[in-house]
This record gives sequence, structure tokens and C-alpha cells, in this order.
Amino acid sequence: MSSQERFSRQIRFAPFGQEGQERLAASTAVIVGCGALGTVQAQLLARAGVGRLRLVDRDYVEESNLQRQVLYTEEDARDGLPKAEAARRHLVEANSGVDVQALVADLNPADAEELLGGAHVILDGTDNFETRMLINDYAVRESVPWIYGAAVGSYGIAMPVLPDDSACFRCVYPEPPAGVQPTCETAGVLGPVTSVIGSIQAMEAMKILAGRAESVRRKIFRGDLWDGPIRETAMPERDPECPACGRREFRYLQGEKRAPVSLCGRNAVQIHERTRPVDLKDLAARLAGLGTVRANEFALRFAEGAYEVTVFADGRAIVKGTVDVGVARSLYSRFVGN
Repeated sequence: MSSQERFSRQIRFAPFGQEGQERLAASTAVIVGCGALGTVQAQLLARAGVGRLRLVDRDYVEESNLQRQVLYTEEDARDGLPKAEAARRHLVEANSGVDVQALVADLNPADAEELLGGAHVILDGTDNFETRMLINDYAVRESVPWIYGAAVGSYGIAMPVLPDDSACFRCVYPEPPAGVQPTCETAGVLGPVTSVIGSIQAMEAMKILAGRAESVRRKIFRGDLWDGPIRETAMPERDPECPACGRREFRYLQGEKRAPVSLCGRNAVQIHERTRPVDLKDLAARLAGLGTVRANEFALRFAEGAYEVTVFADGRAIVKGTVDVGVARSLYSRFVGN
């Protein structure tokens, strides 16, 4: 099948056209987080013909993901594949012409340049404000557009950030919301909501990558798909006192705001303090007989009693069965080492 035939329907859409398709094919999009939002974004951009697609995700596929994370299969969950790699495999089956790079990594200040560098647009598929603040710092500093999105329950929100042209994320959210916020773990989430928000994000990204940034809607989309309402509101004006785009103080990018351990929002703690690589084969041999061990080339999963520890090759780990940082660190030290 020729590329002209493959993309003919979107080329025929006059505001996009042949020039837009060529620009899209020469562009790079980075998706941070390959969960419900990220899989929708990735599938739409890959099928549309984006040239390069970089997928950044720290997690692995579980059965509970399959209800809304549209790229994954039961086999991916059984194998415990990292989400970025599972997504890559399915995307190249849909469009072998797209260059898909899967990075099993946790975006943090130390690796932001490596993971986000070269992007023409960044799409938010994350689940926490800390990482969004970091993306915003990088995007504002480097003048890279990014598209914020979030969904929980039946509610979703999406907003484009165009550095030097629109308000940035910290103009709207100077600080992360105070108090305990609902998560997909505590409040649930419906698949149609994540599909709608991910699609809006992908649409705005396509406009940018096709050279049609003037068509990006400078609006904040908010919608409750169960009870309503669904509405768009104008984005606020840029705040000259905004810490990021006003005063250009990039505290999240500099690591001043990063906690040593992040809660994953699902009765789990992520340990990301260690940066030394782990020999997964050696670790599997050491843990044999102490509990259930499952391993592949990307990660090792070890279960003992009520706890499950997933260790990645870069030394990072996710400890399930607790939200107590002390317990998670103790388990990591006990089974992986210091």
C-alpha cells in the first residue's frame, strides 16, 4: 500500500492537506506515560503517519489496564511486558513506516534532556502533577509545545501549552492541588473518557506537527461524560509572575521539587533513587526459592506474601502491596540490595 493511499482520507481534509502530511511525517512526538491516555494518543499518531514516536513509561501491563488502555492484550498482561515495549510492538504492526522508540524509564530531572530532547511536541499521559510540572519546565525552557490531559471517574480535562504564545501549565496551576486527590485506583475511570481526552490531545498535537499551530484551540476542555456538563473555557492570560514562563525559575527541572519516592496511586510505591543497573538474571537466581519469580529481558517480578516487587534493569522498582515508603524501602533493600 502506498503512503498516498494509506493517508488519503486525512490528506483530503483541506486544512490538513498534502503539506500537513509531509510535515507530520518529518516530525517527532514524545508521549510520556503509556496508560489510558497515552495508548490512545500513540495509536492515533502512529496511524496518522507521524515520522518518529518516542514512548516513555515506567510501568508494566496488568490485567486491570485492559479495560481502557487500548493497545494492550491479555498476552501482554500475562507476560508482564513494560507498557512502552508492548505499545511499540503493536504500533509497528499497525504502521511499519513509523519509527517507534520504546523507553522503559521514569522521567526525572536527570534524564529529561535525553527522554524529551528533539521533540516537536510532548503529550501528557502521566498520572501525577509532579511529572507534569517537570514537563512544563522543560517545554517552557526549550519552547516545545505540549498537551496536558487527565481523566478520572467520568471526568476529563485537556489543555494545550504553547510556550511564548499561551499561558503555561503553572500559570493555571501554580502549585499541585493540596490534599488527597481522587485517582483511578480510588474513584475508577471509564474507557470512553480516556479515549475522548486522548483523542483531543492527539488532535491538537497533529495540528502542531502539521504546521497548523494557529488552529490549536487556546481552550481548556472539561467534561463529565456521565452527568455533564461538557464545556470549553478560554485559557487565562500568561502570568508575568508565573514561576516558569514569567520568572523562568525551573525548580522541577532542577530537581528541587522531586521527592525521592513517588506513590503510584494504586497501593504501590515506586523506588527511583537508585540509578545503577541491575543484572536481572543474577537477581532471579538469587531470589529463586524465596518466592515466585517471573522475569523477561526488561524486568523481574518477585512475589512474597502480600508484596510484589517489580525491578527494572535500571535499578528502579515498583513495590505493590503497600503505600508505606519505609516498608517499600525495606523490601527493596532486603531483596535487591542497597
